[in-house]
Amino acid sequence: MLVQKFGGTSLKSVARIKNVASIIARAAKEDSVVVVVSAMGDTTDYLTKLAHQVSSSPAHRELDVLLATGEQISVALVAMALNEAGTRAVSLTANQLGITTESIHTLARIVDINTERIRQCLAEGLTVVAAGFQGKTRDGDVTTLGRGGSDTTAVALAAALDASQCDIFTDVSGVYTADPNIVPTARLLKEISYDEMLEMARVGARVLHPRAVELARIHRIPVRVRNTFDPDHDGTILKGADEVEIYRPVSGVTVDRDQARLAILKVPDRPGIAGEVFAALAQHRVSVDMIIQAFHEGGSVNDITFTVKRSDLSTAQFALKDIANKIGAEDILADEDVAKISIVGAGLMDQPDVAARMFSTLGNESINIKMISTSAIRISCVISDRDAERAVRALHDLFELSK
Repeated sequence: MLVQKFGGTSLKSVARIKNVASIIARAAKEDSVVVVVSAMGDTTDYLTKLAHQVSSSPAHRELDVLLATGEQISVALVAMALNEAGTRAVSLTANQLGITTESIHTLARIVDINTERIRQCLAEGLTVVAAGFQGKTRDGDVTTLGRGGSDTTAVALAAALDASQCDIFTDVSGVYTADPNIVPTARLLKEISYDEMLEMARVGARVLHPRAVELARIHRIPVRVRNTFDPDHDGTILKGADEVEIYRPVSGVTVDRDQARLAILKVPDRPGIAGEVFAALAQHRVSVDMIIQAFHEGGSVNDITFTVKRSDLSTAQFALKDIANKIGAEDILADEDVAKISIVGAGLMDQPDVAARMFSTLGNESINIKMISTSAIRISCVISDRDAERAVRALHDLFELSK
């Protein structure tokens, strides 16, 4: 059993769809194959734009109904191309696949997959072409899984079907030590641990969606990132940390430029205040990343500073205005000149000098650090956006990741 996933770039034109069909057909000669596809090219962006031209604030339920049509087009065309090429195939939408999600529109999570119909199709010798990014509620409403949702669909199906491997095809040859567009000497990683990939995906690497990596880690699904336009390349395989030999403390450097920094000033220092602030953001579906609380002399008030996605900034500011007045905070400040630079490596915990070297290198480059956060295998710094690419190159050189 093999699950393959192809993103929108891989399906952008008829020629590319035929190329994808040839890759699938070759795999189908040896294995039972389930293929997960995204919408063609920029279809999802186009549909979203169309919705906002019709309505200033489209209802999320109707937006999901609209966006799910992108994948429906793709599954039909890929199945047609496979049948034309002599590989018997059938297209299935999320409802036909039996993918049930929670009742949260535009950001739903999968709660169950009934694989009966998929297995029946496979038993009949058919290749199943499955719509990614979408599901249905228990009441039958269409939902979507959010950006990168097709990756999640692919890994979830691989887990439900007990597949031997899940291949994620994209427009790059795998996972690199840094973005090759920023660091031309970035090196392709032959293998990477789930934990490292999860951290890299969370802090800026766009190759895989974090939810997909988390699912792969939980279910121990081998996931290989491969290039649609170089299908013979082995790409990068994700494995458990116990299966990967760790040679260096740092495996990669990432940058996330979709960041903004917010500060709510002179918040009264009493129990429950932070909960009220972040509950207000949660009600508006704003995810918060790095958080720092700084106290003032006297200890009666604090400043709370945190980062959000830049695309969520206006929503976050709106949410904070109400809560600031309610709790008696002094003011709200916003900073859009922000980028998050991170180094990730499973060997970080064994190298106490890594943080000092990272901070010293940024200092030598005259790059000011605005915020810092860490995990067992990651160190992240918020810096000015204009310094982002220079910082990535400096840290990539520091840890000799091209070698």
